[in-house]
Amino acid sequence: MNILTTEFIDYIKWDKELSQNTIECYTRDLNQFINYLNENDITEDLTEISQTSIITYMLYLERKGRASSTISRRLASIRAFYQYLLNKNLIKKDPTLNLKSPKKNKRVPETLTLKEVDIFLEQPNISTTKGIRDKAMLELLYATGLKVSELLKLKIEDVDLDLGLVMTSKEFTNERVIPIGNIAVSSLKLYLNEFRRKLVKDKEQSFLFLNYNGNPLTRQGFWKIIKYYKNKACIDKKITPRILRHSFAAHLLENGADLKSVQTLLGHADISSTQIYANTDNKRLNEVYKKAHPRA
Repeated sequence: MNILTTEFIDYIKWDKELSQNTIECYTRDLNQFINYLNENDITEDLTEISQTSIITYMLYLERKGRASSTISRRLASIRAFYQYLLNKNLIKKDPTLNLKSPKKNKRVPETLTLKEVDIFLEQPNISTTKGIRDKAMLELLYATGLKVSELLKLKIEDVDLDLGLVMTSKEFTNERVIPIGNIAVSSLKLYLNEFRRKLVKDKEQSFLFLNYNGNPLTRQGFWKIIKYYKNKACIDKKITPRILRHSFAAHLLENGADLKSVQTLLGHADISSTQIYANTDNKRLNEVYKKAHPRA
Protein backbone atom coordinates (compact mmCIF):
# COMPACT_ATOMS: atom_id res chain seq x y z
CA MET A 1 0.00 0.00 0.00
CA ASN A 2 1.17 3.52 -0.85
CA ILE A 3 0.86 6.23 1.82
CA LEU A 4 -1.79 8.03 -0.28
CA THR A 5 -3.88 4.89 -0.75
CA THR A 6 -3.55 4.14 2.97
CA GLU A 7 -4.89 7.61 3.79
CA PHE A 8 -7.71 7.09 1.29
CA ILE A 9 -8.68 3.75 2.86
CA ASP A 10 -8.65 5.36 6.32
CA TYR A 11 -10.88 8.12 4.96
CA ILE A 12 -13.54 5.79 3.55
CA LYS A 13 -13.35 3.64 6.68
CA TRP A 14 -13.60 6.30 9.39
CA ASP A 15 -15.07 9.36 7.67
CA LYS A 16 -17.35 7.75 5.07
CA GLU A 17 -18.04 4.67 7.25
CA LEU A 18 -18.33 2.38 4.24
CA SER A 19 -18.93 -1.34 4.75
CA GLN A 20 -16.03 -3.70 5.39
CA ASN A 21 -16.75 -5.48 2.11
CA THR A 22 -16.53 -2.21 0.15
CA ILE A 23 -13.30 -1.23 1.92
CA GLU A 24 -11.75 -4.59 1.05
CA CYS A 25 -12.78 -4.16 -2.61
CA TYR A 26 -11.23 -0.67 -2.82
CA THR A 27 -8.05 -1.90 -1.14
CA ARG A 28 -7.70 -4.89 -3.44
CA ASP A 29 -8.47 -2.90 -6.60
CA LEU A 30 -5.97 -0.15 -5.79
CA ASN A 31 -3.26 -2.65 -4.84
CA GLN A 32 -3.74 -4.45 -8.16
CA PHE A 33 -3.51 -1.14 -10.03
CA ILE A 34 -0.27 -0.21 -8.23
CA ASN A 35 1.15 -3.71 -8.88
CA TYR A 36 0.37 -3.26 -12.57
CA LEU A 37 2.22 0.08 -12.63
CA ASN A 38 5.25 -1.43 -10.90
CA GLU A 39 5.36 -4.55 -13.07
CA ASN A 40 5.21 -2.44 -16.23
CA ASP A 41 7.86 0.05 -15.08
CA ILE A 42 5.41 2.95 -15.03
CA THR A 43 7.34 5.17 -12.65
CA GLU A 44 4.95 8.12 -12.44
CA ASP A 45 3.99 9.21 -8.96
CA LEU A 46 0.35 8.43 -8.16
CA THR A 47 -0.37 12.16 -8.10
CA GLU A 48 1.02 12.45 -11.63
CA ILE A 49 -0.54 9.40 -13.30
CA SER A 50 -1.73 10.17 -16.80
CA GLN A 51 -5.07 9.20 -18.23
CA THR A 52 -3.17 7.16 -20.82
CA SER A 53 -1.75 4.93 -18.07
CA ILE A 54 -5.22 4.25 -16.73
CA ILE A 55 -6.59 3.51 -20.21
CA THR A 56 -3.66 1.15 -20.80
CA TYR A 57 -4.52 -0.63 -17.54
CA MET A 58 -8.15 -1.05 -18.66
CA LEU A 59 -6.98 -2.50 -21.99
CA TYR A 60 -4.62 -4.83 -20.13
CA LEU A 61 -7.54 -6.15 -18.08
CA GLU A 62 -9.56 -6.71 -21.25
CA ARG A 63 -6.70 -8.68 -22.83
CA LYS A 64 -6.51 -10.79 -19.67
CA GLY A 65 -10.15 -11.71 -20.22
CA ARG A 66 -11.53 -9.91 -17.19
CA ALA A 67 -15.31 -9.47 -17.19
CA SER A 68 -16.65 -6.02 -18.05
CA SER A 69 -18.22 -5.85 -14.58
CA THR A 70 -14.79 -6.43 -12.99
CA ILE A 71 -13.15 -3.76 -15.16
CA SER A 72 -15.96 -1.30 -14.31
CA ARG A 73 -15.52 -1.93 -10.60
CA ARG A 74 -11.75 -1.40 -10.75
CA LEU A 75 -12.19 1.83 -12.67
CA ALA A 76 -14.74 2.97 -10.06
CA SER A 77 -12.21 2.29 -7.28
CA ILE A 78 -9.47 4.23 -9.10
CA ARG A 79 -11.91 7.08 -9.79
CA ALA A 80 -12.93 7.27 -6.13
CA PHE A 81 -9.26 7.44 -5.14
CA TYR A 82 -8.50 10.30 -7.53
CA GLN A 83 -11.64 12.17 -6.53
CA TYR A 84 -10.33 11.99 -2.98
CA LEU A 85 -6.92 13.39 -4.08
CA LEU A 86 -8.66 16.15 -6.05
CA ASN A 87 -10.79 17.17 -3.06
CA LYS A 88 -7.63 17.25 -0.93
CA ASN A 89 -5.96 19.52 -3.53
CA LEU A 90 -3.22 16.92 -4.01
CA ILE A 91 -3.84 16.87 -7.76
CA LYS A 92 -5.09 19.56 -10.13
CA LYS A 93 -6.97 17.30 -12.52
CA ASP A 94 -8.70 13.92 -12.16
CA PRO A 95 -7.06 11.51 -14.67
CA THR A 96 -10.23 9.38 -14.73
CA LEU A 97 -12.32 12.33 -15.96
CA ASN A 98 -14.58 11.33 -18.89
CA LEU A 99 -13.34 7.73 -18.84
CA LYS A 100 -16.28 5.40 -19.47
CA SER A 101 -16.76 1.94 -18.06
CA PRO A 102 -16.92 -0.86 -20.65
CA LYS A 103 -20.39 -1.95 -21.64
CA LYS A 104 -21.56 -5.10 -19.95
CA ASN A 105 -21.91 -7.99 -22.35
CA LYS A 106 -25.38 -9.43 -22.21
CA ARG A 107 -25.19 -13.19 -22.24
CA VAL A 108 -27.67 -15.15 -24.31
CA PRO A 109 -29.87 -16.81 -21.67
CA GLU A 110 -29.99 -20.58 -21.30
CA THR A 111 -33.18 -22.13 -22.61
CA LEU A 112 -34.75 -25.55 -23.06
CA THR A 113 -35.76 -26.93 -26.42
CA LEU A 114 -39.44 -27.53 -27.12
CA LYS A 115 -38.86 -31.27 -26.73
CA GLU A 116 -37.13 -30.78 -23.37
CA VAL A 117 -40.00 -28.61 -22.13
CA ASP A 118 -42.50 -31.29 -23.20
CA ILE A 119 -40.54 -34.01 -21.38
CA PHE A 120 -40.20 -31.86 -18.26
CA LEU A 121 -43.88 -30.89 -18.10
CA GLU A 122 -44.98 -34.51 -18.53
CA GLN A 123 -43.20 -35.63 -15.36
CA PRO A 124 -45.89 -34.86 -12.71
CA ASN A 125 -48.14 -37.86 -12.09
CA ILE A 126 -51.68 -36.48 -12.35
CA SER A 127 -53.14 -39.62 -10.77
CA THR A 128 -51.87 -38.19 -7.47
CA THR A 129 -53.02 -35.02 -5.75
CA LYS A 130 -49.45 -33.70 -5.48
CA GLY A 131 -48.86 -34.37 -9.16
CA ILE A 132 -52.02 -32.46 -10.06
CA ARG A 133 -50.83 -29.37 -8.17
CA ASP A 134 -47.29 -29.58 -9.51
CA LYS A 135 -48.51 -30.02 -13.08
CA ALA A 136 -50.71 -26.92 -12.75
CA MET A 137 -47.86 -24.80 -11.40
CA LEU A 138 -45.31 -25.87 -14.00
CA GLU A 139 -47.74 -25.56 -16.91
CA LEU A 140 -48.77 -22.08 -15.74
CA LEU A 141 -45.15 -20.99 -15.30
CA TYR A 142 -44.22 -22.00 -18.84
CA ALA A 143 -47.52 -20.72 -20.30
CA THR A 144 -47.05 -17.21 -18.89
CA GLY A 145 -43.32 -16.58 -18.35
CA LEU A 146 -44.09 -15.44 -14.80
CA LYS A 147 -41.29 -14.94 -12.31
CA VAL A 148 -41.43 -17.42 -9.44
CA SER A 149 -42.26 -14.59 -7.02
CA GLU A 150 -45.23 -13.62 -9.22
CA LEU A 151 -46.41 -17.22 -9.50
CA LEU A 152 -46.40 -17.80 -5.75
CA LYS A 153 -48.19 -14.50 -5.04
CA LEU A 154 -51.13 -15.38 -7.30
CA LYS A 155 -54.52 -15.48 -5.65
CA ILE A 156 -57.71 -17.22 -6.74
CA GLU A 157 -59.19 -13.97 -8.03
CA ASP A 158 -56.12 -13.34 -10.21
CA VAL A 159 -57.02 -16.21 -12.51
CA ASP A 160 -59.99 -16.21 -14.91
CA LEU A 161 -60.18 -19.68 -16.43
CA ASP A 162 -63.26 -18.89 -18.51
CA LEU A 163 -61.39 -16.13 -20.34
CA GLY A 164 -58.03 -17.88 -20.08
CA LEU A 165 -56.27 -14.98 -18.34
CA VAL A 166 -54.02 -14.46 -15.36
CA MET A 167 -53.24 -11.12 -13.69
CA THR A 168 -50.03 -10.59 -11.77
CA SER A 169 -50.34 -9.41 -8.18
CA LYS A 170 -50.79 -5.69 -7.56
CA GLU A 171 -47.74 -5.91 -5.29
CA PHE A 172 -45.56 -5.85 -8.41
CA THR A 173 -44.85 -2.65 -10.30
CA ASN A 174 -45.11 -4.38 -13.69
CA GLU A 175 -48.71 -5.54 -13.16
CA ARG A 176 -50.04 -7.14 -16.33
CA VAL A 177 -52.70 -9.45 -17.75
CA ILE A 178 -51.37 -12.54 -19.53
CA PRO A 179 -53.32 -15.05 -21.66
CA ILE A 180 -52.91 -18.74 -20.83
CA GLY A 181 -53.35 -21.67 -23.19
CA ASN A 182 -55.71 -24.62 -23.05
CA ILE A 183 -53.28 -27.07 -21.44
CA ALA A 184 -52.53 -24.70 -18.55
CA VAL A 185 -56.24 -23.91 -18.16
CA SER A 186 -57.12 -27.64 -18.01
CA SER A 187 -54.35 -28.30 -15.49
CA LEU A 188 -55.52 -25.42 -13.28
CA LYS A 189 -59.15 -26.58 -13.40
CA LEU A 190 -58.11 -30.06 -12.32
CA TYR A 191 -56.00 -28.62 -9.49
CA LEU A 192 -58.78 -26.35 -8.23
CA ASN A 193 -61.39 -29.09 -8.36
CA GLU A 194 -59.37 -32.07 -7.13
CA PHE A 195 -56.60 -30.76 -4.92
CA ARG A 196 -56.78 -27.24 -3.60
CA ARG A 197 -60.18 -27.54 -1.96
CA LYS A 198 -58.87 -30.54 0.03
CA LEU A 199 -55.98 -28.46 1.36
CA VAL A 200 -57.85 -25.35 2.45
CA LYS A 201 -58.13 -25.22 6.22
CA ASP A 202 -58.88 -21.52 6.42
CA LYS A 203 -61.81 -20.44 4.25
CA GLU A 204 -60.21 -16.98 4.02
CA GLN A 205 -57.10 -18.42 2.36
CA SER A 206 -56.91 -16.79 -1.07
CA PHE A 207 -53.50 -17.82 -2.38
CA LEU A 208 -53.72 -20.04 -5.44
CA PHE A 209 -50.97 -22.56 -4.75
CA LEU A 210 -50.85 -24.20 -1.33
CA ASN A 211 -48.72 -26.77 0.48
CA TYR A 212 -49.99 -29.77 2.47
CA ASN A 213 -50.55 -27.58 5.53
CA GLY A 214 -52.91 -25.33 3.58
CA ASN A 215 -50.42 -22.46 3.59
CA PRO A 216 -49.03 -20.57 0.58
CA LEU A 217 -46.24 -22.50 -1.11
CA THR A 218 -42.79 -21.03 -0.42
CA ARG A 219 -39.93 -20.34 -2.85
CA GLN A 220 -37.91 -23.09 -1.20
CA GLY A 221 -40.78 -25.54 -1.61
CA PHE A 222 -41.18 -24.65 -5.27
CA TRP A 223 -37.44 -24.98 -5.96
CA LYS A 224 -37.54 -28.50 -4.50
CA ILE A 225 -40.40 -29.34 -6.88
CA ILE A 226 -38.42 -28.05 -9.89
CA LYS A 227 -35.33 -30.02 -8.83
CA TYR A 228 -37.33 -33.20 -8.29
CA TYR A 229 -38.89 -33.18 -11.76
CA LYS A 230 -35.64 -32.11 -13.41
CA ASN A 231 -33.94 -35.21 -12.01
CA LYS A 232 -36.95 -37.36 -12.89
CA ALA A 233 -36.86 -36.12 -16.51
CA CYS A 234 -33.12 -36.95 -16.81
CA ILE A 235 -32.51 -33.71 -18.71
CA ASP A 236 -28.81 -32.87 -18.70
CA LYS A 237 -29.38 -29.15 -18.37
CA LYS A 238 -29.87 -26.69 -15.57
CA ILE A 239 -33.61 -26.12 -15.03
CA THR A 240 -34.82 -23.23 -12.89
CA PRO A 241 -37.95 -21.04 -12.88
CA ARG A 242 -35.85 -18.39 -14.64
CA ILE A 243 -34.82 -20.81 -17.39
CA LEU A 244 -38.48 -21.71 -17.94
CA ARG A 245 -39.18 -17.97 -18.25
CA HIS A 246 -36.34 -17.64 -20.77
CA SER A 247 -37.69 -20.63 -22.70
CA PHE A 248 -41.18 -19.10 -22.76
CA ALA A 249 -39.81 -15.94 -24.39
CA ALA A 250 -37.47 -17.69 -26.82
CA HIS A 251 -40.17 -20.13 -28.01
CA LEU A 252 -42.65 -17.30 -28.60
CA LEU A 253 -40.12 -15.52 -30.81
CA GLU A 254 -39.27 -18.75 -32.63
CA ASN A 255 -42.92 -19.14 -33.52
CA GLY A 256 -43.34 -15.65 -34.92
CA ALA A 257 -44.25 -13.44 -31.95
CA ASP A 258 -43.00 -9.86 -32.20
CA LEU A 259 -40.55 -8.39 -29.68
CA LYS A 260 -42.98 -5.74 -28.42
CA SER A 261 -45.60 -8.34 -27.52
CA VAL A 262 -43.05 -10.53 -25.74
CA GLN A 263 -41.78 -7.45 -23.88
CA THR A 264 -45.32 -6.77 -22.64
CA LEU A 265 -45.88 -10.39 -21.58
CA LEU A 266 -42.62 -10.48 -19.63
CA GLY A 267 -43.19 -7.07 -18.06
CA HIS A 268 -39.87 -5.66 -19.26
CA ALA A 269 -39.66 -1.87 -18.92
CA ASP A 270 -37.03 -1.67 -21.67
CA ILE A 271 -37.24 -3.62 -24.93
CA SER A 272 -33.45 -4.09 -24.87
CA SER A 273 -34.02 -6.63 -22.09
CA THR A 274 -36.25 -8.58 -24.45
CA GLN A 275 -34.01 -8.31 -27.52
CA ILE A 276 -31.48 -10.72 -26.06
CA TYR A 277 -33.92 -13.58 -26.65
CA ALA A 278 -33.82 -12.88 -30.37
CA ASN A 279 -30.16 -13.93 -30.32
CA THR A 280 -31.21 -17.49 -29.49
CA ASP A 281 -32.96 -17.86 -32.82
CA ASN A 282 -30.35 -17.17 -35.49
CA LYS A 283 -31.05 -20.47 -37.25
CA ARG A 284 -34.69 -19.59 -37.71
CA LEU A 285 -33.78 -16.10 -38.94
CA ASN A 286 -31.53 -17.63 -41.57
CA GLU A 287 -34.33 -19.92 -42.73
CA VAL A 288 -36.81 -17.03 -42.88
CA TYR A 289 -34.31 -14.94 -44.84
CA LYS A 290 -33.66 -17.70 -47.36
CA LYS A 291 -37.38 -18.24 -47.92
CA ALA A 292 -38.36 -14.57 -48.06
CA HIS A 293 -35.54 -12.72 -49.79
CA PRO A 294 -35.91 -12.68 -53.60
CA ARG A 295 -32.16 -13.08 -54.17
CA ALA A 296 -31.39 -15.46 -51.31
